[in-house]
Amino acid sequence: GVILAVYLLSIVEKSMRKVVPDSIDIIVTPTISLLAIGLVTIFLIMPIAGAISSSLVGAITWVLNVGGAFAGFVLGALFLPMVMFGLHQVLTPIHIEMISTQGMTLLLPILAMAGAGQVGASIALWIKCRKNKQLTNMIKGSLPVGILGIGEPLIYAVTLPLGRPFITACIGGGIGGAVIGLFGGIGATAIGPSGVALIPLIANGKWWGYVVGLLAAYAGGFLATYFFGVPKSAMEPTELVSYDADEFDAETIVD
Repeated sequence: GVILAVYLLSIVEKSMRKVVPDSIDIIVTPTISLLAIGLVTIFLIMPIAGAISSSLVGAITWVLNVGGAFAGFVLGALFLPMVMFGLHQVLTPIHIEMISTQGMTLLLPILAMAGAGQVGASIALWIKCRKNKQLTNMIKGSLPVGILGIGEPLIYAVTLPLGRPFITACIGGGIGGAVIGLFGGIGATAIGPSGVALIPLIANGKWWGYVVGLLAAYAGGFLATYFFGVPKSAMEPTELVSYDADEFDAETIVD
């Protein structure tokens, strides 16, 4: 609703500047534009936007209740590609609306399984590719924050560059989402972190169901990657590249 109101305000303001004299433009144009669009926003745009938001929340709740494990799998598996393109930010208003109407968001625990799938896939890569020192070093640096729910380091530094591990991580996230969807009614009281950091925010004492979903996503991502998602090139031995500061010429650095 706000986005539409701002868009209409820009149109009205541009139109008024064409007819209002320059001598009074700075006062008259903003005042009339804000007054007109403000009234339209209050009495027309916001009620329509509210009805659409309520319908959207109701539709999502219905899909989760009816779809169960299948809906959870689809949402959990597709969330990583959304994160990759930054589209996951679109879901923030939906979370807020669900929390305001239902006291919790049923989406967040399911979507959090995507990060857990990343963790399982990365652990499998760590084991299978232990001779690849560069890869295992990146995993060691990214895994702790991945467990806490920040999945971007694992996506962009580990699984996505390798290709197949990204897909198997999505499968792991789908498995965890299916478990959450199967249990049903597992929601978060606030928008916050995912991973293990989300446990304190799980509503109605159903944190145990969320933990089971996490473990399922870990296991699913690990097994899918271990058996099907490790490229042969990633298992080739590599060493970390290190540099000795004494080898550099000070004059070269200054230049």
